[in-house]
Amino acid sequence: MAVTDDEDRLLLGRGPHWPEGRMSVLAGFVEAGESLESAVAREVFEEVGVEVTDVLYRGNQPWPFPASLMVGFTAKAKTSELTLDPAEIVEAAWFSKGELAWAVHTGRVALPPRVSIARRLVEQWYGGELEQQVEHSNFRGQAAQ
Repeated sequence: MAVTDDEDRLLLGRGPHWPEGRMSVLAGFVEAGESLESAVAREVFEEVGVEVTDVLYRGNQPWPFPASLMVGFTAKAKTSELTLDPAEIVEAAWFSKGELAWAVHTGRVALPPRVSIARRLVEQWYGGELEQQVEHSNFRGQAAQ
């Protein structure tokens, strides 16, 4: 779920089991009887406390779990204040295009793999490819996966 605000900043977050610096668009699961668009709005609100509108389908990809499919959406944030659910998201931030390009270039942020729909959503928002120029580390001297 690629969420942008009124300043065209992109929201990225990090799950509790990810290494420091690894950031991605938000993700979640659809509940039984729930529409995909409703799931996007619910998951974004549950994970970071942001209400969204204008939820639009952007694509899909197979997911490596049996009978699963990853579905990509964009959405517009009604507000930009973040209230994180620490069980789901331990770090989240809004990035302008320049801020994200710098963070990726310097290795402070590692994006999802290029084969993922998450990376495609980020690069669609950015308007092109983002290149990691410096090997990302988790700031403990170990390369991140």
